[in-house]
Formats: sequence, structure tokens, C-alpha cells
Amino acid sequence: MRHTLQLTLPPEIALDDLSLEQYIGKKLKLRAGTPTIIRKTRQSIDARSRQVKINLQTEVYINELPPSLIELSLDYPDVSNRPQALIVGCGPAGMFAALRLIEMGIKPVLFERGKDVRSRRRDLAAINKEHIVNPESNYCFGEGGAGTYSDGKLYTRSNKRGDIRRVLEIFVGHGASEQILIDTHPHIGTNKLPLVVANMRESILKAGGEIHFNTKVTDLIIRDHVVKGVIVNDKKEYTGVGVILATGHSARDIYDLLSRKNILIESKSFAMGVRIEHPQRVIDSIQYHCDKDRGPYLPAASYSLVTQTRFNGIQRGVFSFCMCPGGFIVPAATAPGEVVVNGMSPSRRDSAFANSGIVVAIEEADLLPYADFGPLAGLQFQKEFEETACKIAGATQTAPAQRVTDFINKKTSPELNETSYQPGLKSVNLFDTMPASIANPLREGLMDFGRKMKGYITDEAQLVGVESRTSSPVRIPRERDSCEHPHLKGLFPCGEGAGYAGGIMSAAMDGERCAEQLARLYANKE
Repeated sequence: MRHTLQLTLPPEIALDDLSLEQYIGKKLKLRAGTPTIIRKTRQSIDARSRQVKINLQTEVYINELPPSLIELSLDYPDVSNRPQALIVGCGPAGMFAALRLIEMGIKPVLFERGKDVRSRRRDLAAINKEHIVNPESNYCFGEGGAGTYSDGKLYTRSNKRGDIRRVLEIFVGHGASEQILIDTHPHIGTNKLPLVVANMRESILKAGGEIHFNTKVTDLIIRDHVVKGVIVNDKKEYTGVGVILATGHSARDIYDLLSRKNILIESKSFAMGVRIEHPQRVIDSIQYHCDKDRGPYLPAASYSLVTQTRFNGIQRGVFSFCMCPGGFIVPAATAPGEVVVNGMSPSRRDSAFANSGIVVAIEEADLLPYADFGPLAGLQFQKEFEETACKIAGATQTAPAQRVTDFINKKTSPELNETSYQPGLKSVNLFDTMPASIANPLREGLMDFGRKMKGYITDEAQLVGVESRTSSPVRIPRERDSCEHPHLKGLFPCGEGAGYAGGIMSAAMDGERCAEQLARLYANKE
């Protein structure tokens, strides 16, 4: 017999297996010893009142076994002798495109400029400890893309872009916890995602696909306005029935390549700013209304903030981005001479720090001095922002920083707080690292956030610069239905780098969509 229950319970009951079992047993008036299996199917936290509650949807199976949570089959066919399609980039868009192509009987051949997840770790250590940035292997480039070593958050509002449940089940089938099928804001964790990515790689290879690491696509093979293939490392040619371009938002050389070849690209909206870092206990006390610690049951608290400001008569959005409870700030530069920061959290979210991007929407007026760069104007603005931060902080991976109270008062901090950012911080006046069109709205936005979250503006919080890679400042256009570039047949711009996704989930779904359209148009053409 199965019962479905909607429950609202205190954390000490909802998040403790034995207490939950006892509560449900009493609620259903079960006899002691009755064979019972309780499965949570949805879980969320309601912290709007002083008494935090957990909303649960559960299925209770009495005298029977529950069906598998995973309905999707991961028994992939052998495509080693099938027509091949080329995928540029081995992030979530590229990997999910590859798996979907396999399901549809096409052999994927992936090209990744960076290294596999294991080899990539040495380059990340070199950034953190020695301030050495490998332009081909870093927090942004390498197997699994930027998300592999910077968090693994799976929450998305893109409900209409694809099958969210399907993507989550593929992650679970490759080693992620079943908890991601339950949580309202699922999260794998940067410590566990590399294994999931490696397992996905093995599925692709086992089915007959190919993955080429340390292989940089340097040109496209185009004949009669049709993309026939790619050239890698300036010499070797590969051809296929189509090319999915899934390079991520930091592959600036791809935008330069398209621009040089007069292939249509467009500027798009983006945002830049800083990361704010608090002690996690401060955010917990604000969100959970607790005086001391959050207790043994509640997870590290998160937040989401947004406001509108005005500067020089222009309204600008200021918002939190990629909030990482119990996390770390990491160096996300992709070239020497720039400082870029990002955030990540391990699966337990047990760091003593909370961090979030606080960013300002970039407007057309900001890009007028860069008009000569055409659709690459935003990219140039972004690069200068990162290079200025690097120069002011000492031309290493040390990041410029300032206590949030001092930033609001426009004075350099006499000292900084402890930080999770391993390369270290340098106290500067952040107004010197960014244009007034970012700094002033950022200041106004922070003050408003302090009004919305009492205690958010504190000497214990500090700003770390710069958060500049929220999304690509360039879009590679494509047809709405076919996902093909409007001027080039056989080219499928995909994911964050093309301007059609904003995170792991939306990138994965976009990868699947592009794969489906490629297969529909070219599956029987060689």
C-alpha cells in the first residue's frame, strides 16, 4: 500500500530519519514493526517566519517495495560506426549533447582545449598556490566546464527549455546523489561533480564516441556557407554532419575567430561587479532568525537579492548571483594579467564562509567608448575590468578587496577579514578598480540590501573583486526552431558561450536541444 503525504514539520523531525519515521508511523497509525519504507519526493525550507519549517512531500510504502526513482534508461547504443557530429567544448552543454546524439544514433566527437578532470587539478593548485594561470586549463576550461570545480548548482528557472527531470536523472545515473531529485534547489558539490563528469565521459567512450583533450579548435571548415568540420591545434582536420559549438562563456578566442571570418555575432546584455563574503553564521542568523548557530539539522543558509538603482539618469539592476552558502571564493582567470573571481561550495556546504556575486547590469552607454570593437565591445570592456583589478592588486592572482562598510564610505580598509580566497587579498579602494557606472550602483544596491536583510552590511563582510564572468557579453545567433546559425548551415551555437544558457541545467538542456535538431536535419546525411 502507498500513501502520499504533504507535510510541514520542524527541522528536527523532517531532517532526522528516525524522528520522521516515528512521526509518520503515528500519523498513519501503523503497528510497531510494520514493514515501511519512507521516500521523500520533494523538500524545501520555509524560513519566512521565526520558526523555520520544512515542507515535505513523501511517499510511504507499507508491505511493498517502492519503484526505482530513476525511470530513464542509460543503456546507450553502440554508435562507433555511425555518422559523426563534432562538438566543440566538453562542458555540460557539450556532454549532454553527446549523450543525446548517441541516443539518436549519431557518433559524437568532442574537442576540449583543456584537460580531463583529474589532470586539471594540478593546474587549479598552481593558480591558488603559485598564481600561475594556464590559459588552456583552469577553473573555466577543462572537462566538465566551469561548473565542475565551481559548485555544481543545478537550480534553474528554465522550465520550458527542456526536461529538467531527465537531466537530473542522467546526473544520478552517473553517480550524483538521488537527493538532487528531491531538493527544490539541488546541488551536487564541487567535490563530487568530477566523478560524475568522469562517469559521463566513460558512457560516451563506451558507446563509441570520441573525446579529445588538449585539443583546441582553431578554425572552421566552411564550403558554400555550410560548416563541414573543424581544424584543431592549427593543423588537423575533422569533418562531420554538423558542428555543435558549446565552448562556454570564456572562450574569447572563438569570438575572435568568428569575427575575423565575418561570421555574424551580436553583443548581448551581461553584468559585472564583485563577490561579497560573510561568515556563514551571519547569513544563518539573518535567514534563520537564530542568535547563535543554526543547529544540527538546517543546511547553510542562502539568499537572493535584487534591486533597481539609477546612475546618470539610467536605471540599473543590481542583484546577487551564484550565491554559495558554506563555500569558497576561487580564482577564475583564463589568462595571465587578469583577476576574476567565482564562487563554489562542496557538497556539505560546510565552509565557515558564505559568498555571492553582487553585480550591476551593463548598459549600452557603458560600451560607447568601445564602439570600434563592434559586437566585441562588451568583451573588451570585460577584459579591461579584469586587467585593471589585476594591476591594482599587484599583478598576480591576489584579488583587490575592501570591507563592505568601507566601500560604502568610500575609504580603503585599514585591514581585511579572514577569507576563503586562497591566493590572498590586497586592501584597495574598489572605486579605483571599476568605472563609476558600476561602483555607484553597486554602492546603492548594497545599501538597499542592508535594509532588506538586517545585519547584511557589517564590518565582518568584505567585497572581493572582480566578478565579471556572469555570462557572455556576446551572442552567436541561431534560428529559433532549427538552432542553426542563420548564415551557416551545419553550425549549432549552443549553451552559455553562445548566449542561450545560464548555468549547468540550462546548458545541459540546450545541449540536448541542439543535438536533437542536428539529428533531425542531418542524421541521414554524410
